Amino acid sequence: MLKQALFIDRDGTIIVEPAADLQIDSLEKLAFTPGAITALTSIAQLDFELVLATNQDGLGTGSFPEADFWPAHHKMLQTLAGEGVVFSDQLIDRSFEHENAPTRKPRIGMFGNYLKGDYDLSRSFVIGDRTTDIQLAKNLGARGILLKPEDEGLLLIEQAGLQDVCVLITNQWQEIAAFLRKEERTATIIRNTTETQITLSLDLDGRSPSAIATGLGFFDHMLWQIVHHAGVSLSVEIQGDLYVDEHHTVEDTAIVLGEAILKALGSKRGIERYGYVLPMDECEALVLLDFGGRIDFLWEANFCRERVGDVPTELFSHFFKSFAQSARCNLHISARGENEHHKIEGIFKAFARALRMAIRRDPFSYQLPSSKGVL
Repeated sequence: MLKQALFIDRDGTIIVEPAADLQIDSLEKLAFTPGAITALTSIAQLDFELVLATNQDGLGTGSFPEADFWPAHHKMLQTLAGEGVVFSDQLIDRSFEHENAPTRKPRIGMFGNYLKGDYDLSRSFVIGDRTTDIQLAKNLGARGILLKPEDEGLLLIEQAGLQDVCVLITNQWQEIAAFLRKEERTATIIRNTTETQITLSLDLDGRSPSAIATGLGFFDHMLWQIVHHAGVSLSVEIQGDLYVDEHHTVEDTAIVLGEAILKALGSKRGIERYGYVLPMDECEALVLLDFGGRIDFLWEANFCRERVGDVPTELFSHFFKSFAQSARCNLHISARGENEHHKIEGIFKAFARALRMAIRRDPFSYQLPSSKGVL
C-alpha cells in the first residue's frame, strides 16, 4: 500500500511567526500556535508520515545565523516529541525569496523523495498558513489545508484560484485533526474490466448520501441492508455483463466492497475489530467477523430455491467469500430457516450488524486492537 504524508509548515502554522521580523531566532520568541500540540498529538496517531517543510530566509547567512535558529527549533521538536509527535523528515530551504530557488516552497525541488512513486500524494496533505502552502499542495498533486480564519482564507484562496485544491479553511487546529481523522474512514474504488465497470464510494461513518444501482433488484435490496444496518454510506454504480449472467456483477461488487473497507479502515487503530449475530422471523443468521488481516471463510447455509428474485442463490456464498478475500478478514456465516428470502436477508442484516460492530472506532482510544501490535 502506498504511503501518505502530511507536509506541515512551521512558522505561522506550528509556532507563532513574529510580526516584526518573521524570524524565530531566540528561545524567547518560541510560542506554539493555539491548539497545535494537542491536535498534532492526535494526528500523529493516524496513518500519515509527518514531514516538516519550511522556508527559512537566508538561514546560515549574516541575516540569520544558524546559532540563532537551532536552539528554538530543537526546543520545538523536543516539546512535540514529548507528546508523541515526531517528524520522519525535515525539509528546510535556506534561500531568499528573490533568488527563486527551485527548492523554495511552493516549488517542489526539495520534495524529490516523495515523487518516486512510494507515496499516494492524492491522499496526502499540505498544512500551512499561506496560499503558497496551498500552491505547494497543487504542485505536489496533494490537497491543501489553510490555517486561517474562514472568511479571510476563503478570499485568499479565491484570489489565488486554488479552490479545487484547498479542502479545509480554519483557524482551529482541532478542526484540522477532526477532518483528518474522518478522512481516514472513506474510500473510493474504481474497477473496470471487460466484464464489469464499477465505481464504489464508502464512508464508514455514514456521513454521505447512499445510492445503489447494480442492475439486479434483489441484490440492490441486500446491499441496502448493509447501508441501513451497518450505518455506513455506500454509493455503488455498476455496468455488468448481465446479458451473460449475474455472476460477474455479484462477484466484482464483493471484491470492490472488500477493497474499499480495507482501504477505509486504514491503520485499523481504535476499531473494535470483531463482530457478530441476529434472528429474522423464523430464520437464524450467525455472522462471525474479524478484521485481523488473515483470510478464512466458512459458509453453512443451504437453499431450496435456485433463485430469489433475479439472483441465483448459489452466488451469495461466492459474494461473501470474495469479500473475505478482498477485505482480508475471517468471515464465518451460518443460517437456517424456512423462507429463502428471509434467510438471505437475515444473512445480509447479520453481516451488516457484525460490520457495524467491527468498524466502530473508540473516540477515546486509538490503540491497535491486537496483542501482537500489528494487524
